[in-house]
Amino acid sequence: MKHLADEYVTVVESPDPEHVWCYSPGLLRLESGRIIATMDFGGAGVKDMDGACRRYPRSDLYSTGRVFLSDDGGETWRQTAAALPMLCMRPFAAGDAVYVIGFCQDLGIARSDDGGETWSEMRLLSHGQYWLQGPCNVWYENGCVYLVMERLTRREGWPVCASAPVLMRGRVEDDLTDLSSWTFASELVFEEQIDQDRFVDFGIPFYPDVKDGYMAGIRCGWLETNVVRLKKKNDMFYDPSGRTFHLFMRAWTGLTWTGAVAKVVEKEDGSMETLLETAPSGRRMVFVNIPGGGQSKFHILYDERSKTYWLISNQFIDGMVNFNLMTPNERKGYDRSRLALYYSYNCFDWIFAGIVAAGNSLKESRSYASMQFDGEDLIVLSRTGDNDTLNGHDTNRITFHRIRDFRSLIDDPGYCFDME
Repeated sequence: MKHLADEYVTVVESPDPEHVWCYSPGLLRLESGRIIATMDFGGAGVKDMDGACRRYPRSDLYSTGRVFLSDDGGETWRQTAAALPMLCMRPFAAGDAVYVIGFCQDLGIARSDDGGETWSEMRLLSHGQYWLQGPCNVWYENGCVYLVMERLTRREGWPVCASAPVLMRGRVEDDLTDLSSWTFASELVFEEQIDQDRFVDFGIPFYPDVKDGYMAGIRCGWLETNVVRLKKKNDMFYDPSGRTFHLFMRAWTGLTWTGAVAKVVEKEDGSMETLLETAPSGRRMVFVNIPGGGQSKFHILYDERSKTYWLISNQFIDGMVNFNLMTPNERKGYDRSRLALYYSYNCFDWIFAGIVAAGNSLKESRSYASMQFDGEDLIVLSRTGDNDTLNGHDTNRITFHRIRDFRSLIDDPGYCFDME
C-alpha cells in the first residue's frame, strides 16, 4: 500500500532525546495561509531549557510550550519568542485574534493579535482545579467557538475515571482570555455515571485493576474529547433544532478499538447540559467503535464540501499483545507506528482512507496527530519518533505532513451525500 504522506518536514527536534521529549502537536491554518504549530517539551531536561516551564506535581519532570509559524505551506518553520508554561496547547482563531488554550493544572489561555508572532501572558480560566485534554478539534457554529477541556474531579496520578469532559462556548468577537466570555457545560464524570464492576459480557475492563498490571491501578474512564454536530438529517441522533453537540472520546478500557460518546444540549437560556446518549431501545449508550479510540488520541474535522467527517488516529495491529512479554519502553508507547486516515458520513461508521505515515519499528511512532484543511489538501502535525527516540510515547520530533487531494480518497456509494 502506498502511504499518503510518509515524507515530512521536521518542525522541531528534541535537543536531548533521552531527557527532553516532543509532545502535543496542535495545528491551525489562518485565512492568510499562515500555518501555526504548537507543541510542548516534556521531561527532566526541560528545566535546563530557556523560557518559562512548570514542574509536574510530585515528579522530576518539567514541561514548556512552544509556538512555530510557517508562511510557505509548511516547507519551513520558525519559532516565535513565546515560551508558554502550558501543556497540550490547542491553537484556534476567533474574530481577529488567535488563541492557544491548554492547562497548567488550571486552565490557561493566551492571545495573539498579530497572527501568532507575539503572545500575551497566560491567563487562567480556573483557580485551584485540575484539567487535562489533548489538542483535539474546535467547532464553529452561530458566531461561537466550541471546544472541550476535561476537568479532573480528583487528582491521584492519572484518574481518567474521574474526568469530566466540559464543552466550552465563547463568542468569536469576545476577548476569550476573559473568563466571563465563556459558558461551561455541566459536568458528567465517568465514575459517577458508569460502574465498571457491573459490566457483563463486554470484556471491559480488559485488564485486572491491580497495581502491577497494565492498567496500573487506573480504572476505566474517558479522555481527549472531540466535539461535532451531526449533520445528516436522516440519521438516528440528528437534532433538527441544531442544539445538540456530540462528544467523541478515547475510552480507557484496555481495548484499542473502543471509544466513548456523550452529548451536550444547549438550553433556551443559553446553558448547556451534558448527558449520555440513549439508543432507540431506551438503553444508555456509552461505548462506540472509533478507530484507535482506546489507545491513542484522534482528531475529527467536518468537511462541508463533501459532507464527510474525517478522523486521523493510529491503526493498531497488536492490541492483543501479552504485556508480560514486553519491555517497559515497549509497553509505554506500544503500537503507535501507523498513522491512519478515515472518513465517515455519520461519525459512527468509519471508512478506511489510507495509511498517512508509518515508522519502521514500534518506537518510531507517528501519533497524537492534529490536522487542518488547506484547500484541496489535509495538513497534519504528528508526534514522531526516529531511531534516536526513547520509545513510542516519548518521541523526539514534531513533523508536518501533507495529504494531497484528500477528497479523491472518498469511495462514494451514491446515496450517502443525500442529507435528507
